[in-house]
Amino acid sequence: MHHPSHHATHTAAADRESVPELEVVVEVPRGSFLKRGSLGTIDFVSPLPCPFNYGAVPNLLGLEGDLLDALVLGPRLRLGTRTRVRVWGAVTLTDRGMFDDKLICSHEQPSPAQVRAVLRFFDLYAVCKGLLNIWRRRPGRNACEGWCPASVALARARPLTGTFNRPPVPF
Repeated sequence: MHHPSHHATHTAAADRESVPELEVVVEVPRGSFLKRGSLGTIDFVSPLPCPFNYGAVPNLLGLEGDLLDALVLGPRLRLGTRTRVRVWGAVTLTDRGMFDDKLICSHEQPSPAQVRAVLRFFDLYAVCKGLLNIWRRRPGRNACEGWCPASVALARARPLTGTFNRPPVPF
């Protein structure tokens, strides 16, 4: 008799092999109040601690011209940590009318509860960033557009050629 859990485990293992893996550099450790940019400068001090390790993929550019954002679920990682993790999906934000993908990464597939927590965080983040942009006099729509497959976000990114100096848009 074939045991159903064996088949489910085998299928999950096969699916896991098709999940892309990338290197992410941590710019904002989980629990930090300092939001740093790709060059290490402090963009702003948050009133709330970041619930995830937040960073970027050092060799890919997002649609807004900055290094492609990525968050790493799991325990706190130190500032500057380079880690190779699987990319399970992405959350797409609109920031001042520009698409800004955030890769969702971890060593294990995120649970439905983790995915809901990530989406709630980015809903709140979009509202807060919108208020910050109003204060900074930077117009444009801000919203969390929801979850998309990792392949969609990665297809929108482009390889970094040469050295990254700074994003073309002020943050």
